[in-house]
Amino acid sequence: MAGVGPGAKGGARRSGLVRVCDLAGRPRGTGFLADAHGTLVTSHEAVDGLARLVLHAPGEQVCLVEAEAVTAFPELGLALVATEGLDLTPLPLAPPGPVPAGRRVLLPLPRPLTGSVTRTAGATYTATDRFHLLDTVHALALDPPPRAAAGGPEAAPDSGAPVTDTATGAVLGIVVTALHTGFRAGALSVPLHARDAPRALADLLARNAATVPAYGDHLNLAGALRLTGATGRAPAVAARVPAHGREPIARAHVAEALRDFLASSALAGPSTPSGPGVQEGPLVLGLVGEPGTGRSTQLAALAAHNADGTRPVPTVRLRGAELRPGDGSLADAVARALRDGARVVAAGGGAPGREPPVPDHGDPAGALAAVARAAGRPLAVLLDAPEEMPPVLAHDLPGWAARSATWLRATGTRLVVACRPELWEQLGALLPPSLLAAGPAEPPAAALRPLPPCLRLGGLRAGEAAVARARHGLPDRVLSPADAQHPLTLRLLAEVRGAYPAGREPEPGTPPPSRAEVFAAYLDLMSLRIAEHVAAAASPPVRGTGVRRLAARAAGRVHTAARRCLGPGQGELDREGFEELFPWRTGWAAAVLTEGLLVPAGAGYRFAHEEFGEWLQSLHLDLSGALHALVHRWVPAPGRALGPAGEAPVRLPSRAAVRGGRPPAVPPPPHSPLPPTRARSPFRGTVPGPSSARCSPRPRTFWQCTCAGCWKPWTHLTHLTHPASSAFLAPSTHPAYEPRLRGHDPPRVRANPGTRRPRPDGRSPEPRRVRRPGRPTR
Repeated sequence: MAGVGPGAKGGARRSGLVRVCDLAGRPRGTGFLADAHGTLVTSHEAVDGLARLVLHAPGEQVCLVEAEAVTAFPELGLALVATEGLDLTPLPLAPPGPVPAGRRVLLPLPRPLTGSVTRTAGATYTATDRFHLLDTVHALALDPPPRAAAGGPEAAPDSGAPVTDTATGAVLGIVVTALHTGFRAGALSVPLHARDAPRALADLLARNAATVPAYGDHLNLAGALRLTGATGRAPAVAARVPAHGREPIARAHVAEALRDFLASSALAGPSTPSGPGVQEGPLVLGLVGEPGTGRSTQLAALAAHNADGTRPVPTVRLRGAELRPGDGSLADAVARALRDGARVVAAGGGAPGREPPVPDHGDPAGALAAVARAAGRPLAVLLDAPEEMPPVLAHDLPGWAARSATWLRATGTRLVVACRPELWEQLGALLPPSLLAAGPAEPPAAALRPLPPCLRLGGLRAGEAAVARARHGLPDRVLSPADAQHPLTLRLLAEVRGAYPAGREPEPGTPPPSRAEVFAAYLDLMSLRIAEHVAAAASPPVRGTGVRRLAARAAGRVHTAARRCLGPGQGELDREGFEELFPWRTGWAAAVLTEGLLVPAGAGYRFAHEEFGEWLQSLHLDLSGALHALVHRWVPAPGRALGPAGEAPVRLPSRAAVRGGRPPAVPPPPHSPLPPTRARSPFRGTVPGPSSARCSPRPRTFWQCTCAGCWKPWTHLTHLTHPASSAFLAPSTHPAYEPRLRGHDPPRVRANPGTRRPRPDGRSPEPRRVRRPGRPTR
């Protein structure tokens, strides 16, 4: 067997069919490749009675095949040929199942012909040695080509030509011309799937389904892997790729527990007590840990293992911020992620383009889960940080959990939830106990609170911490014992120390920094890197002192972003606020996203490191106001009468209203003792300032409120308590905050220069003297 020709080796793979000829060059039929090993599928009559075959492929590729490389199945009308050196793209095969009448098909040779399936019946195949009865044969009605319609000769398809679905591009069967039926048809084709298929044919079909993707109604395992691999493309942890040798530490006990969970509990058969096709056994595993312990890192490692292993598993990665208020269960979020992944696959040329890889109707999540389950590789869903779900959905958490559990049982999908102990204490109690999987037992000292069955994730073990310090190039006692085994602190400290200039490293006797000092140093480093990006993109480039000024402005904008995350976005910065603080046209947005300080999450942006973002937001949190917004406004004050039904004056909305999509009503904060003020706008006349019913300004506050009903939304940097916020915003204390405000934000609202002010001696007020530009004041 040999392959010759310019396209036989190297180069890009071509899409096309193979012509089967005898040694004299007479054409016998057509075939196509079905796997990456070069297995050719053709009709039996194309190879019947030949001792050698000559295969001609596009690109002047020629392959000589001996009779030993041919596996014939005359009882099916098929033949498999093992080839070498043909550089062609395999065609996907449709999964087993009936082909409905009226299905539109395409036959590519000798010229493209279209048609439809008219009926399915039996036929007789005539070979050189005997007759064979075939139970299933598809009768095709071919559309007349333009030439035949004009009176020219009609074109007949070659034997062995693939019959493909016009919508999905999957092969439904191959044409066989030596078939005899009791009715007339434009062409007859035999399917590739049989009830008792030979071992060689069954292995080829399984190989094709696992390696050649098909989409739409003919979705196979390879297509499911391609679609799920395109989900979760937005960086969930940090955009910066760790340097070589500084990859995250492999926590063997955690990775082993996660892999065992996905591989455990075989699928239940039709005779299960819960009904046909219902999965029994643990389907949910909670990966519970505090922020900064590496929950997202472990999920990313699990997703990489599922994609690159010897048996890839379809895995969908979700984030809590990607959930929406209207989601009835987890299936809605999975379907939305698959549709997003389908657009990525279609844009990359991985789909035929005639039909979307995932249909917009029906249940794409359930269809993909069924394909994965039939292949023996159940779908895995990795949900990271469900605390970020919308408040409306969080209020309906019991209903959402119940409907998600029903979908998991019906489809056999595995779910791994990485969350905090506070959320798992609620979510784990809402899920059925039979669905929860337990991780390895932890020492008694590690159990801080009783939780439902889960896999606890804490700090690094002593050996893992030593390996992490050696990998990051950190001394043994560089951190205090409380932070020496904290994964995020070790990573950020290594990044900060790696940015030190040569010869400026800390002295050996320097006391170890605290976790807050490491976070502050990391913020300074990120601000400097962002400033360098912005300075390089400026025209002309900024150098020297200008870069330091840009770094101060970057730090101030990051502080402002952290303060805005304390609003009703539940830790999320909306796109409008992000584009205002970090404009795209000046390079700020690209710099922030390149450095990985903020990452896209759902409809907005969040800090890449959750614990770092919370530390930064805590610098701007007004604790008393936050307690009122979260607790006190839902409880009646002492001495205040209850409502008509014995309820608090403000209560949560009913779940029925939440399901209808109406956001809960937020009560106003307590009235401020400060009276309403009047201020002069720099753009229009005197306007009323924020009233106590809408906003409660703090002393020495000069910024106009931007809530609904105020006069002008020309600034978003406010020191006011917003009635729609779940936390109260306090003025920034960062040293770089004031210089940034003077050069970037709108002018302050100042009092009317003509306003009379009282005199200290109590006499009648006199007009206020204002210094005009260019005129001295007497």
